[in-house]
Amino acid sequence: MEGTRSGSPQRAVSSRLLLAASARPRLAAVLAGCAILVAALGALFAGHSTADAFDRAVDSPVITAFAGHGGLALWLAYPGTTVPAVVLSVVIAVACLLTGRIRGALLAIAAVPVAVGLCEVLIKPLVHRTYIGQVVYPSGHTATIFALAATITVLLLASPRPAMARPLRMLILAVAYLAAAAVVVGVIAVRFHYFTDTVAGAALGSGTVCGLALVLDRVRPASASC
Repeated sequence: MEGTRSGSPQRAVSSRLLLAASARPRLAAVLAGCAILVAALGALFAGHSTADAFDRAVDSPVITAFAGHGGLALWLAYPGTTVPAVVLSVVIAVACLLTGRIRGALLAIAAVPVAVGLCEVLIKPLVHRTYIGQVVYPSGHTATIFALAATITVLLLASPRPAMARPLRMLILAVAYLAAAAVVVGVIAVRFHYFTDTVAGAALGSGTVCGLALVLDRVRPASASC
């Protein structure tokens, strides 16, 4: 009986963590891979002001397909902008608070600002790759939407105790990543970014969430109630 009483608090604390034990090494590996990818592409394209052959091969068909449909392309890119990002972050945070997932709420609130801050304040000025006179590496739109998608992924797939049935989780994730793909297409179509900018943005957004999740799970409140 004594063993049961001593074990229960530990189980209660574990159930409040963001990540199952098995998920932590995977997120650490994703974080490392994302950091390497962003750094490698940044070194490759530092100071460039034109597309390379690979970007031209990917970008040209997209730009051609949306010729005369700029409004549609802008709508596709819209989920990666500030207003929907703030709204979705708040919705996710509130859902986490209602289910007692304090770390999840912190992740939802922090993910986009940290990813965008790294993008705009640190990496863009450092790499200084330009497109039609604008600094573009990595894509802030893409970093934003992938930070949101990665946050949802962590909350739905990496939790020690998933809060909903697997089919519903898969549906939510499918919608999130379809929105992310739409943003990639949109920013290329309106010539905001080269394709490789969006690859780096996706890696930055995803890696930021992995790093934040790992850090948040290391923080243990004195009361062990979160």
